[in-house]
Amino acid sequence: MIEALTRKENWIRYLNSLKFALYCMTHPLDGFWDLTHERRGTYAGANTILIATLMVRLMTLRYTSFLFIQVYWEDVNIFLYLASVLFPLALWVIGNWALTTLFDGKGRLGQVYIATCYGLTPYPVIQFPLMVLSNFVTIEEGQFYSVLSIISLIYCALLIVTAMGQIHEYSAGKNLLFTVATLFAMLVMIFILTIFFSMISQGVLYMISLVREFLFRL
Repeated sequence: MIEALTRKENWIRYLNSLKFALYCMTHPLDGFWDLTHERRGTYAGANTILIATLMVRLMTLRYTSFLFIQVYWEDVNIFLYLASVLFPLALWVIGNWALTTLFDGKGRLGQVYIATCYGLTPYPVIQFPLMVLSNFVTIEEGQFYSVLSIISLIYCALLIVTAMGQIHEYSAGKNLLFTVATLFAMLVMIFILTIFFSMISQGVLYMISLVREFLFRL
């Protein structure tokens, strides 16, 4: 493990994989094809982009001007705030892979994860400068901030959809169809998880009531 971390070749490949994320932003069709088929993307690069996305999301709460974001820290749950990114991402990766596997999708689970994370690149790239810029603009110039912030989210969504089409080798129409199907699958998984945890909580409460009743009778 230590030897792998100290090898120069591994660091060069890691840095190149991060640099390639910027190429995917500007050349999504060629970029995401090479990302998986030519193995230009890495798990280390994908994890770094995901961590950068989470860090920038947290930093925007702290360092964005109060003119654009008003944060009441006593009401903020950091773990739930991070889960608002990680949970949908996990559902998307699992749902997309599960569906496309049944319908001749070429991408593996790891490739879907890597491509999805690389598709998040515009978020930290755009949101971090916006966060800094927000402290130097007036409320009248806030429309510029709001528009670019929305563009970064739309950009990420378009890149992720494009990435899925490239790694699964789907046509545009089929890719759009499976994008909608994946979103529906995410809702189904949320419904199933809600029922599962509801049953677990009811079972725990029932066991607690039995123990209390037993202790009371003793």
